[in-house]
Amino acid sequence: MGTAKTPQSLAKLITYILGRRPDEFGLVTDTEGFVKIKELLKAVTEEEGWTYVRRSHLDEIQYSLADPPFEIAGKQIRAKRRDQLARPNPVPKLPKLLFTSIRKRAYRSVLDKGIFPAGYYQVVLSSSRDLAERIGKRMDQDPVMLSVHVQKSVEDGVRFYQTGESLFIAGSIPAGCFTGPPLPKEKIETKKPDSADESSQPKMAGSYSVNLGDSTRSQLPGHKPQKRRSKKQKRKRERPPWRK
Repeated sequence: MGTAKTPQSLAKLITYILGRRPDEFGLVTDTEGFVKIKELLKAVTEEEGWTYVRRSHLDEIQYSLADPPFEIAGKQIRAKRRDQLARPNPVPKLPKLLFTSIRKRAYRSVLDKGIFPAGYYQVVLSSSRDLAERIGKRMDQDPVMLSVHVQKSVEDGVRFYQTGESLFIAGSIPAGCFTGPPLPKEKIETKKPDSADESSQPKMAGSYSVNLGDSTRSQLPGHKPQKRRSKKQKRKRERPPWRK
């Protein structure tokens, strides 16, 4: 963890992010210049030396500085001076590919239905793969990277707007206008038959098996139990005729 800096230095960084170059940090402001506070904090804590910043540090700036450079409305924040803030505008010449990241668990649905806004009012894309991955990791530790084919998207009616140097926004991207990694194979669980389980073996209707053990044989009709001779019992010998 880096050493905490002064509220003035943090205020200066936030002024630069919100009032001049939100795109440099992977942020897109809405039409009134606001971004979500949680998104701003994620972007700030990614910077070296600022990993300690929390919401309480924003409150500290508001209380300690006579004229804080930003204003907070609910869960959103914006710079007070936004005259140098880039506005979204149509681009005459677009790159061939743009990149965006989505949550892994949403990938299958996105392939079927297309890409729609998640967390922003527009789909956020970047000409930089690294920046797209940085944005994606704020919502998923292992996001899925998608490559958007710009020309195919434009032919399908998508309108792209550039906001800053490397960020672009669009209402949505139809299915078939982007590519990504193959879907993971689903694991199919199969129960192996138990050789010891007699219930798994086919039986004919009305049949049953009989275990002819000793105890069972003794109960069958017509069966005569055999007596066993003890070791002490001897066979009686007949006297020969000449001794009679």
